[in-house]
This record gives sequence, structure tokens and C-alpha cells, in this order.
Amino acid sequence: MEEIKLIIAHNIAELRKQNGLTQIELAEKLNYSDKSVSKWERGESIPDIVVLKEIADLFGVTVDYLITKDHPIKTTIKEAIKGKIRNRGFITGMSIICVWLIATLIFVLVDITIGDIKLHWLSFIYAVPVSMVVWLIFNSIWFNKRRNFLIVSFLMWSSLATIYISLLPFSINFWKLFILGVPAQVIIYLWSNLKYKSNDKKS
Repeated sequence: MEEIKLIIAHNIAELRKQNGLTQIELAEKLNYSDKSVSKWERGESIPDIVVLKEIADLFGVTVDYLITKDHPIKTTIKEAIKGKIRNRGFITGMSIICVWLIATLIFVLVDITIGDIKLHWLSFIYAVPVSMVVWLIFNSIWFNKRRNFLIVSFLMWSSLATIYISLLPFSINFWKLFILGVPAQVIIYLWSNLKYKSNDKKS
């Protein structure tokens, strides 16, 4: 039993390092505390079978890989993991570019069909918060969830700026709108701390 603990501990630590994750980042992806991950990697405890499956899926390996000492195809798996992360980055980037492509298409179509409207440039302004939403979705699914709070902050401020800029052509200078961003930013900050402190209670 002790040997299995040490094998699992070594494999989890190696896979985590290969993927450039800290113990805290791995814990966030598994919705556990970093203390739990630390215990796993020291061989003081082992994850239950459900968590082992989650770890295996996260790193693109099998559960057998986690409980086996010798890995003859270790390099191949490492390269596959890197390729998987790279592909996810490309997909996220292409999705955000598609938002701007749609914004450009709207700009051109409105300019061609309704030339009298001079506000078609707003399509690019609205593309900013929409891009943040797309980034937030993919980051929540595939990447470091701690970054979500930074993205949410960008989303909030860009949304306020979009509303403000949209009103300017109508001679409405509603600058006080940005005051709403101050308490909202405080709430986002407190939310981020509350979320990750609550994870520390899991072990």
C-alpha cells in the first residue's frame, strides 16, 4: 500500500510539473485545496478513484499510468499533453478572432447598405466585451480558473466603457457610470478570495 502511495505521489508531481502547474493551480482545477495536493505528492494520502480519474483525464493519461512505476512511452505522453494545451490555445484564439471578424462584417454591411448611419464603428467597441465573454468561457473549461477573476474585471470595465461610448454620440456624457465599477471591482476581488479560501477547507 505504501509503495502504491509513493508511485501515485511521484506520478502526480511529475505530470503537474510537466504541465507547468503549481500545486495551487492543480488544486483549483480539481476543486480541492493545495494542502490536499501536497499530501498526495508527499505520499501521505491518495486521492479516491473518482479524483484519480479526474487527474488522469486532466493530463491525458490513464488511471493505470498513475499507479504504474515504469512508463516506457513517457516522452510521447508529455508531447501529447503539450500538443493538447497548444491546440486549446489556438481554438481559444481563433474563437476570439471570429468575434472581431463578425464585428468587421457588421461594420462593412451596415456601411454598404445603410450609409447614412455613422455609428457602425460601434461594432468594434461591442466586440471588446464579447471577446472577454468568449475568453472567460474557454478559460473556465480548459485553463487556470484563477485567471477568471481578471477576465471578469476586464469584462466589467469594458462593458461600462462600451455603454459610455455608445451614449456619447447622443451628447450624453454619463461618466458617473464608471463609479459603479469601483464597488463591482471590490466585489470581484472579495469573491476571488472567498472562492479559494473555501477550497482550503477540503482535504
